[in-house]
Amino acid sequence: MRLCFALLAALCGAPVLAAQLTLDLGHGNKTWQTSALLKHPQAQTLTIYHDVSYKRTMRYRAVPMAALLEGVSPDDHLQGVASDGFAAEMPAGPLLNSGPARAWLAIEDPAHPWPALGLSKASAGPFYLVWTDPQAGNISAEQWPYRLASIRRLAPVAERFPKMRPDPTLAADDPINQGFALFQKNCMACHRLNGAGDAQMGPDLNIPHSPTEYLSGDFLRYFIRDPQSLRQWPQAKMPGFDRQALPDADLDLLIGYLKHMAARRP
Repeated sequence: MRLCFALLAALCGAPVLAAQLTLDLGHGNKTWQTSALLKHPQAQTLTIYHDVSYKRTMRYRAVPMAALLEGVSPDDHLQGVASDGFAAEMPAGPLLNSGPARAWLAIEDPAHPWPALGLSKASAGPFYLVWTDPQAGNISAEQWPYRLASIRRLAPVAERFPKMRPDPTLAADDPINQGFALFQKNCMACHRLNGAGDAQMGPDLNIPHSPTEYLSGDFLRYFIRDPQSLRQWPQAKMPGFDRQALPDADLDLLIGYLKHMAARRP
């Protein structure tokens, strides 16, 4: 117990240093320093209700993401990479919208550091992608990456990682392809599939086996809704996906994609 308090005290007392965010949007890298972002002409103080990471109302100094994504079109595909290896795949369209769901880059001011995310954890800074009115855009928790280090414009997932792609003969609106889109939105930040992907946090979801093969019946659904309800361990990091974040119909589509890919293992 004494060690825990010591760690917390050391963490809370550690100074927050200025940082930099790298943008690679296809026309050369641009680096933003903390000080420049805090002074950005579109920066404003923002109140975020029901913050996904802090689980409470938070106030940030933030800049609209659209103001930083120069030269990016709604059809482009972006990836936000965090300092801990979390890699969020993000269609550019929602990030460029002016509302009702609107994306912002929150900037941690070294003079006014954010609170820690938990015992012996750092804050969500130095840069954190937050949303106002996220429900209006069906924004999931995986679309709130924190500790951002870089944002890159990349080719679509199906082009970069063909081993993740469902049967190419399927129609674009086939339920399996709809499930693939949900996998990209909700799972790719932490998981690889068939050895493909940039994530470094969670296990591969098809090698050596798909979870649809070892979690039968409704157990896979229970696990996705509340991982700790089936398997508890101190280092567990996977969040649960409630029905607001992942409606039942979307969960069925996602599981359908995983079942389909179990037959497409290399």
